[in-house]
Amino acid sequence: MTILDKLIDIIYPPRCHVCHGFIDRAETGPFCKDCYAGFAKLSSPICTVCSTPFASEAQGDHLCEDCLRDRPAYRSAFAAFHYRGTVVKAIHQFKYRAKTYLSESLGRLMAEYAEGISIGSGNLLIMPVPLHPKRLRERGYNQGLLLARRVASHLKAELDFLTLRRARYTAPQAGLKKDERKRNVRGAFKVKDPSVVEDKTILLVDDVSTTGNTLNECARVLMRSGSREVFCLILAKAGDRSVFI
Repeated sequence: MTILDKLIDIIYPPRCHVCHGFIDRAETGPFCKDCYAGFAKLSSPICTVCSTPFASEAQGDHLCEDCLRDRPAYRSAFAAFHYRGTVVKAIHQFKYRAKTYLSESLGRLMAEYAEGISIGSGNLLIMPVPLHPKRLRERGYNQGLLLARRVASHLKAELDFLTLRRARYTAPQAGLKKDERKRNVRGAFKVKDPSVVEDKTILLVDDVSTTGNTLNECARVLMRSGSREVFCLILAKAGDRSVFI
């Protein structure tokens, strides 16, 4: 922190982005210790492809039933946190209450997590899951793009947010049943210029994933357009499965 930053903190003491309690930014960053402790890191046992956590800890990491029956188009989806606890509050502030400045801290957490995962080598291209222009006008920003910017900067990788596009407007996935979610996004994406993604390793970035249908549909379109392989990086993974296969 600079001297100016310290003076500003004296005049306007920083508050936690989640609970709004006073914090020492130099020690805890943008979240207080209690709220950051509530960010539940995703850990085993999880699906080795989609990262869905299992409810039971009886076995180690393995394929979930859905990935075993119908393998996704992406190679692997990685999630930094469970979608529960204080990370949910942080995401809601960021996504639905226009607290776009949270992209800096949340994106940094994603980027630091991404450093420890294997996402291929060379020709890495980072892409956010795109919003339809109508949804973009309604919200005013694409939360996935804001996070992707941070990840790309941290990893020193190329960012592309124009090539993968929404081909049609879709209803929000939240509230839809499993089969409805898959139908809802089918054919919803297109690649504007396949030469941009040809032979590239793509890292798709989004904030939250539940069933993974949106990520899968994006990956399917990218692979058909010539991408070498597609990985996914999400801030938080929702849901769990108790059935072992």
